[in-house]
Amino acid sequence: MAISIRFVRSPKNVVYILLAIFFLYFFFALKFGHNKMTQKKPRGQIIQEPSLTTQVPLGHTSLSSNHSVAVLVMACNRPTVARALESIERHNPKKNHVPVIVSQDCGHMKTARAISKFTSVKLIKHPFYKDPVPDGVSSHMAGYYKLSRHYKWALTQVFEVMGFSAAIIIEDDLEISPDSFDYFLATLPLLYADKTLMCVSAWNDNGKPENIEHAAPYKLHRTDFFPGLGWMLTKDLFTELVPKWPQAFWDDWLRQPEQRKGRACIRPELPRTSTFGQIGVSMGQFYMDHLRFIQHSQTHVNFSSIDLKYLIKENYDPWFKDLVQSAPLITVDELQTSSIDQLSMRVMYNSLKEFENIARRLGIMSDAKEGVPRTAYQGVVTVMYTGVRVYIVPSHFLSSVV
Repeated sequence: MAISIRFVRSPKNVVYILLAIFFLYFFFALKFGHNKMTQKKPRGQIIQEPSLTTQVPLGHTSLSSNHSVAVLVMACNRPTVARALESIERHNPKKNHVPVIVSQDCGHMKTARAISKFTSVKLIKHPFYKDPVPDGVSSHMAGYYKLSRHYKWALTQVFEVMGFSAAIIIEDDLEISPDSFDYFLATLPLLYADKTLMCVSAWNDNGKPENIEHAAPYKLHRTDFFPGLGWMLTKDLFTELVPKWPQAFWDDWLRQPEQRKGRACIRPELPRTSTFGQIGVSMGQFYMDHLRFIQHSQTHVNFSSIDLKYLIKENYDPWFKDLVQSAPLITVDELQTSSIDQLSMRVMYNSLKEFENIARRLGIMSDAKEGVPRTAYQGVVTVMYTGVRVYIVPSHFLSSVV
């Protein structure tokens, strides 16, 4: 015991002991820490990235906005517009409150009464709703002509008469998320900073619960497909489009190359709107198979605190290409039958017909407009499938994106 005490009390030996303890700690930390870091992800687990701003080059573009914004609610003959207005009223921030304008077509009195109960909104009524549609238009197609006419008139009121510089369009059958206003206001400067963007949408066409990354509510994407269903545009874009505004099918018209001009929209990973409108002009197209399953996010993300410059094209494109290119190649058969231990996989397609087959097998929307699949960017559609990020990639992508 005396020897042990004398040994501990020696200053030189105390240093040796401390060094030995340090090296043992370092050895075990390195060994087990390395094993933990190199473990493959179990199938179905979703890993959240630590920070968006560390994953992409941010550039130096300033994202600030002093532009005036209004919400434009498009209504007609559905008193259930009250449900949309309640959602907007509930989530409209008291600070930086966004004015709400409801434009009503149709002259439907029950709907007008439902709107009048919301004293904080401004109601405007389309004066030309009784005007006939062009000769030869069948009755079941007339609604598309009236809808396009209403959109043109309402947007003209918001931009030209009231003088707002941007508008968030909410249809009368939509509910919004708690952070929808923060999302739109935080992304608005992107529309001015990046001329390759034409809109910001709150909608994800492939936003069914099994196809989204729930652990990443902050994640946003670029898309070449105009999503609609809760979207924002600037006065500048409307001024460009209004001289040639179509008589009908304004949304499909907006997806045409002549209007899009290679521009993209921003969309969220988790939808910020959901629709309860099974009955409408489109007669509930896609509602039973897809739309009714898409629910708006209940998570509140403070988008204004996130550096969103990663969504600017010059930053986004090379980063996106690297993500897609680094994903291991797999067939859709292997994806559906194999145990996947990777975070992401890549499935290739050579034609839209082949894409449609893949999409149907994965349970996502399979149609395309003007050659662009829903949610696609540079032809690539990205979804979650059994907890794995899947990139559905056209054969020309890796050689065409620079």
